Amino acid sequence: MSKNSEFISNTSNNAKTRASKIAKKPLGLLAATSLVTGNMIGSGIFLLPASLALYGGVSLWGWAVSAIGAIALAYMFANLAGKIKGSGGPYIYSQAMFGDFIGFLVAWGYWICVFTANAAIAIALVSYLSVFIPMLSESNVLAATVTIGFVWFLVLINLQGVKAAGNVQVVSTLLKVIPMFIIVIVALFYINVSHFTPFNLSAESDLSAISSTAVLTLWAFLGMESANNAAGEVDEPETNVPKAAVYGTLIAASLYIPGTIAIFGLIEPSVLAQSNAPFADAAAILWGDWAYYAVAAVAVISCFGALNGWTLCVGQIAMSASKGGLFPKVFSERSKNGVPAKGVVISSFLVSVLVLMNFNQKMTEQFTFIILLSTLASVFPYLICSFANIKLLKIQAVKISVIDMVVAFIATVYSSWIILNMGAETLFWGTTLMLIGIPLYAYEKRKTKNEKRKMRANSAAKL
Repeated sequence: MSKNSEFISNTSNNAKTRASKIAKKPLGLLAATSLVTGNMIGSGIFLLPASLALYGGVSLWGWAVSAIGAIALAYMFANLAGKIKGSGGPYIYSQAMFGDFIGFLVAWGYWICVFTANAAIAIALVSYLSVFIPMLSESNVLAATVTIGFVWFLVLINLQGVKAAGNVQVVSTLLKVIPMFIIVIVALFYINVSHFTPFNLSAESDLSAISSTAVLTLWAFLGMESANNAAGEVDEPETNVPKAAVYGTLIAASLYIPGTIAIFGLIEPSVLAQSNAPFADAAAILWGDWAYYAVAAVAVISCFGALNGWTLCVGQIAMSASKGGLFPKVFSERSKNGVPAKGVVISSFLVSVLVLMNFNQKMTEQFTFIILLSTLASVFPYLICSFANIKLLKIQAVKISVIDMVVAFIATVYSSWIILNMGAETLFWGTTLMLIGIPLYAYEKRKTKNEKRKMRANSAAKL
C-alpha cells in the first residue's frame, strides 16, 4: 500500500464500521456548520465596507470573484475531508500528498494565518464596542487593553473543553446571522443608486481595483475549512465535515454580497470610508438611534463568536502538526478537559503581541494591515491544498467527475491569482514569517531523528 493510500478511506462501509466503534464526538453537523459560518461571518462583513468604500461599486466584482473562489475552495476541502482523515485541515492534506517539509510549511503558514486573524477579529470587536464606550476610539491604550482582555476571556472558555466552545459558537452564530439577514433585506429597498457612480472611485484601472478588492474580500471567507481543522472533534466527520464546509460558505456568500450592496446604497462613499461601524450607521439611517446600538451589539456578538471559533481552531492546527513531529511537543499536550491548552495559550500570547505592536494606529488601519497579512498566510496553504486535491484526483482517476476537475482548476487559479495581487509590503512580511519557521522545522526533525536513534540504541543494548 502506498504512503498516500494510507490516508485515504477505501470504502464507506469501513468508515461506518470505524465510526460505530467510536463514542459520539462533541461537534455535530449544526455545531460544525456554525463553526464554519461563525468563523467566516466575523469581523469582515462589519468592517470591510469601510475599507472597500475607497474603491466604490467596482468592489462588488471583487466580492463576486472571492465568492466563486471561496465556494471552489470549500468544495475542494470537502473532497479532501472525505478522503484524508483527521484534524488539522490543510496541514494533514499537504503532508499526506507531499511529505513532511511541505506539510510543515503549510501548518506554519496556516497557524500564522489563524493567530493573526484572531488579532484582526479582536480589533474589530473593540471597534464596534466603541459605539457603546466612545473612549475606546479615543484612547489607543485603552482599546488595546480591552482587545487583549477579550482574547484571554475566550481562551478561558476554550480551556473548558471543545463542547463548551461549540455551544458558544452555535448560539453566537444564530444571534448574528438572523438579524443580519433582516437588515440586509430591508436595506435593499432603500438604496441610493447615485452612490455607485462613478463605479470605480480609485485611481486604479477596473481590473486592478477588482484584484485589490478581491484580496481584501477573501479575508471574509477565511474559515471555510474550519470544520476540517477540528475534524477529529466532529461526529461522523466523513459526512458532516464536507457538508459543513459547503453549507457554511454558501450561507456567508448569500449575506456578504447583498450586505455590501445595501451599505454602499445607504451611506455616501466618503462618509462610509471614515466609519468605524458601517452596519450600525446603516441601521441608524433606516430606523434611528436604537437600531444603531442594536446592530453594534450584533456586530460585537459576531466578532465574539468568530474569535471563539478561531481560538478553538488555532489549538487544533498546532496540535495536529505537533503530533506529526513537526511542531514542538508542547502543542500536543492536552489538559484534563482534552484541550491542547498550552498551544492555545502560546498562540493567544502571540495574538496579544501583534495587537500591542499596532496599538498606536487607528483601528481601521490596524484591521486592514493585519487582514492582508492573515490572508497571505492562508492563501499559500490553500494553493498547496489545491495541488494536493489535483494529485488526489489523479490517484482516483477512474472516479473523477467534470465538476471535480473544474473546481480543482478554479481553486488553483484563484489561489495563485490572490498571491500575485498581494502588495509588496504584505508579501515581504508574509515571506519573512514563513522563512522564520524553517529553522524550527530543522530543529524538530533533528530532535526526532536523535530520539529514534536513542530508542534503537536502547533496544540493541537490551538484546
